[in-house]
This record gives sequence, C-alpha cells and structure tokens, in this order.
Amino acid sequence: MDGQTGQTILYLGLIAMALVGVLGSFIPAIPGPSLVVLAVVIWGAVKGWALVTTALWVSIAVLVLSLLIDNLAGIIGAQKAGASQWGQIGSIVGLLLGFFGLLPALPIGGPLAGILLGPVLGAVVGEMLYRRTIPLVPRFKVSLKAALGILLGSIIGNVIQGLLALMAAIVFVGTTWNQAM
Repeated sequence: MDGQTGQTILYLGLIAMALVGVLGSFIPAIPGPSLVVLAVVIWGAVKGWALVTTALWVSIAVLVLSLLIDNLAGIIGAQKAGASQWGQIGSIVGLLLGFFGLLPALPIGGPLAGILLGPVLGAVVGEMLYRRTIPLVPRFKVSLKAALGILLGSIIGNVIQGLLALMAAIVFVGTTWNQAM
C-alpha cells in the first residue's frame, strides 16, 4: 500500500469518526463534537498544520460553543420551568445512576434507557424533596413540570449541538477533500 492510499483510508476513517461524532450529539453515551474535533486534529497532524485552514479552526471554535450550549440549555430549561437546585442536582444524579444501570425501576433498556429516563426521575425526586412542605399532588405536579423543563432544555441543547457538529463535519470535509482525494 502506497502513502496516498494509506492517507485516503485514514481520511475516510476520519470522516466516519466525524459522522459518529455528529450522531453522538443526538444519542446519549456516544461522544459527540469531541470526535469531530479529534478528526480535525488528527488530519492536521498528518497533513501538516499549514493545510488546516481557518475554516477548520472556526469549526473547532463552533464545537466548543456547542458544548457550552449543551451544558447551559439544561440549566436554562430548568430555570424557565421553576426548577430548584435540588431538581438540577437530582437530574445529574439520575443521569449518573441511569448511565451505570443502577436504576432498579429500569431492569430493561440498559444504560441508554437509564440515560434518557434517569435525569427526569432524578429531577422529580429532587424537586419532591425540596418542596416537601407542599401537599403531595401539587408537589408532584410542580416537580414534574420542573423535570420536563430540564428534559426539554437538554433536548434543545442536543439538537443545537448536533446541528453545530454537522456544520463542523461539513466544513471539515469541504476544506480537506482535495487534500485527501
């Protein structure tokens, strides 16, 4: 195998890595934009940093922005829905418990179901504890509203993150295609 064939195979592998990164922006437990950034960095290291154009650096900056948006979206959604810090902490604890498959109510579905349902259940539990002075039914309604706000904010953040990751992957392919093919 000559050098050009090896570089072409590497390049196609990096495109696949970038596409997995785009999917990871939407699917929990799969690395997202960081895979796109890693593909850009590997290509820059192989082909020389001089060939990594300004557009690629812009795409890296956009991906960093997408990570910030993803993290802030859940917080903003929680605030808009009136969630307390207990609900937000409960959401994080639920995510971790769900990821490691430690939610006893979810014997099937594994970590993926746990990652999707864990934050909502954790937020409800956190809000129920925080609002324990309110009667049960109104407390549950308020807790559920806060949990859904956290969930909606996270979903919106993931969609924005996915679109930004897709844009960065397109910029990566568009600016490097001629170098590899």
